[in-house]
Amino acid sequence: MNFELTEEQILLRDMVRDFAEKEIAPQIGAFEDSHLFPAEIIRKLADLGLLGMTIPSEYEGIRTDYLSFILALEELSRISPSVCLIVSVHTSLFSKSILEFGTPALKQKYLPRAARGEILGAFSLTEPGAGSDATSLKTKAAKKGQEYILNGTKSWVTAGSEADAILVFAQTERPEGPAKLSAFIVEKNFPGFKVARIEEKMGLHSSLTAEIALEDCRVPAENLLGEEGRGARIAFHLLDGSRIGIAAQAVGLSQQALELAVRYAKQREAFGRPISEFQAIQFMLADIATLVEAARLLTYRAADCYDRGLPYGKEAAMAKLFASEAASKVATHALQIHGGYGYSKEYEIERIYRDTRVLSIYEGTSEIQRLVIARNLLKDS
Repeated sequence: MNFELTEEQILLRDMVRDFAEKEIAPQIGAFEDSHLFPAEIIRKLADLGLLGMTIPSEYEGIRTDYLSFILALEELSRISPSVCLIVSVHTSLFSKSILEFGTPALKQKYLPRAARGEILGAFSLTEPGAGSDATSLKTKAAKKGQEYILNGTKSWVTAGSEADAILVFAQTERPEGPAKLSAFIVEKNFPGFKVARIEEKMGLHSSLTAEIALEDCRVPAENLLGEEGRGARIAFHLLDGSRIGIAAQAVGLSQQALELAVRYAKQREAFGRPISEFQAIQFMLADIATLVEAARLLTYRAADCYDRGLPYGKEAAMAKLFASEAASKVATHALQIHGGYGYSKEYEIERIYRDTRVLSIYEGTSEIQRLVIARNLLKDS
């Protein structure tokens, strides 16, 4: 097994790291404190081609291998998990869905603009009464002539208030049987589309999360993604891949927490010497570093399976499960090393501690990841 990155992967990783440290780091505190969407940063990332990492050149993207994509997300998350999440949803859920399931007309309509950053995409599966149980969605879609009429409420939509187009899942009535899930590309200027509210969240403040109201929302019939009634297949396929991105987000956050903990431990003195000389602190640092490296390897392994065309659903679930739960442990240890200062907003570890908490919830809770892993194991045996 080769753990060496290629020259191209290293160049991409270093380019994103340099951009994040120079362009994002000086602003991220103000954006998070003010709950401001980082529109200018997203535009600059589009100029670098990073919004087109899952889009082939024929649609003006710079499609990379999946490991390169994951490396980029990790570096963005190390500085701003909010920016990382916005990019991840746009690339791995919105753009990738159109590339894999869209008609030639849909691809031509949306992918070049998505790659150029002229439109920002989002993903909407969850509803107020349907989270892990995606089969119980209440949003309805009824076909009338050359349009679908959508009615319902969608919740927890990342960048939902800022996105120009959203992949929305709704139940469609079928003459031959019960309603089944279908997927639609819904633009914010379609009649009947409304941003109902912005969620007040514990963390990821500059990644605005919206509730969307669809009230007789008129969607052109050609904006149906894939076949009617096949939406569940589309959603679960997309989530398998995007979970690797959430694992990368967790790794990036954990890496930053490790770096902050080491720096603080070497600077802070107690009883006449740096606290890094105390065994209790050294043990915590060792645990943090081990968790970070294990999470990184699981994440890269899942991305490698994706790149080689191997089954990756179980590997993605393992990476997401371990990396997200490891990030919470890492942040807890890193904050403990900071002592009382870790509880202060003056220190970055306080934000990291809050930001890590959602990682084991969205795009499939830890409990759902364990179900996915167990079912794969039982099926294989």
